[in-house]
Amino acid sequence: MPYLTVHDTRLYYEDAGTGKPVLFLHGWGTSGRVWGAQLPEFAAEHRVVVPDWRGCGRSDHPATSNDVDGVVTDLIALIGALDLDRPVVVGSSVGGVFGTELALRRPDLVGGVVAVDSPGYWPAQGMDLPAIMSAIRGDRAGFATAWVANWYAPGTSPALVDWTVRQILDSSTFADDQFAQFRTYDPRPSLPGLRVPIHYLHGELDAEIPVAVAEDCAARTPGATVTVIPGSGHLPHQERPAEFNAALRAVLGRLRTTV
Repeated sequence: MPYLTVHDTRLYYEDAGTGKPVLFLHGWGTSGRVWGAQLPEFAAEHRVVVPDWRGCGRSDHPATSNDVDGVVTDLIALIGALDLDRPVVVGSSVGGVFGTELALRRPDLVGGVVAVDSPGYWPAQGMDLPAIMSAIRGDRAGFATAWVANWYAPGTSPALVDWTVRQILDSSTFADDQFAQFRTYDPRPSLPGLRVPIHYLHGELDAEIPVAVAEDCAARTPGATVTVIPGSGHLPHQERPAEFNAALRAVLGRLRTTV
């Protein structure tokens, strides 16, 4: 199994295909497995790299550096170690925050960003992060079960919801430290200075980060646009994989002509 040790932490990753690289980043508490409908599809034309970031999935679960800075630092090391030539970073939810911050800090390393139902500015959206943090500590399993059901659009397979919950319960509790950081996180002041092309791909029915958030971010970001996936909630790559893949393929095609 492919592992890469960065900053004393073993990171699991999958690496398939050849061509312009695409780096897929999962959201909080899950793993690279959420991109199962994308890896084989895009590996036919691209080099596709799908890591489990620290604290999640098959990667190590250290007690340190689980915040945005730590994960972005890991990504910088991973890009260098795997010799990825300015990959397009496709990040879901918190993964989109990592991709956006990576592009803001190291635009020389990134060919483009596709923020999937991300990035959020949670307190300004009215999300009560202290209450979420307290609920997770008090009853992690119960809270995750109730919360994750709200991520998906009505009618989503219960098996998909249950599988997502199981991934979260298998992840490190130290990854929950990100919620403390997100109490003050707001990317909007930095977006006008973003020097990397970014596109916002968003589920129409996302109840966690509404489409209006993506539209707000895009309006502040030079050249940014938004694509809405009809009928999808917070995780369109899992809920509507065919529609998502078609939209992502179109975005990657546009990025090839601008980068």
